[in-house]
Amino acid sequence: MKKIILATLILALTALSVYAEGTAVVYFSATGNTERVAETIAEETDADIFEIIPAEPYSSADLRWTDPDSRVSQEEDHDSVLDITTRPRIENEIDLSDYDTVFLGYPIWWGHAPSILLTFLDSEDLSGKTVIPFCTSTSSRIGNSASELEEYEGSGNWLDGMRFRSRVSDNDIREWLDDIGF
Repeated sequence: MKKIILATLILALTALSVYAEGTAVVYFSATGNTERVAETIAEETDADIFEIIPAEPYSSADLRWTDPDSRVSQEEDHDSVLDITTRPRIENEIDLSDYDTVFLGYPIWWGHAPSILLTFLDSEDLSGKTVIPFCTSTSSRIGNSASELEEYEGSGNWLDGMRFRSRVSDNDIREWLDDIGF
């Protein structure tokens, strides 16, 4: 009888380890807007949260999108994120191997995800994971940013993305999460 109980317990623990994968929220935020949305998503879904931290932080001068000589203007291709050759380095490592669902957040720059997201995707294999992109912007739409990231990554099950305005309410974020089954 003890052997049966022990065998059942071992099988149950093995099954749990296979299905114990959870949800992660990974985000890059230059001004704090995307960070606030990411924190709300993580809190509402009981997810682990990871920030993509640039090795060289962005200053307010770097973020002056109207200045063609600013860092963001130099790093971004205004036609397609897939044509970008710049890869800003990331300071931290993020390991998503224990997660099956990944919320991926970023600001919208010229209708695209910042190129630092490509740097992040270069080091990740999202095969077998569900990826739910979200972005923040004062005025731009999500555009092709999510589909460009999906095309660049080439793996994972990518769901439709969501664009939140910069000052979105927590209630609006909760409603979106309810709509997508979280």
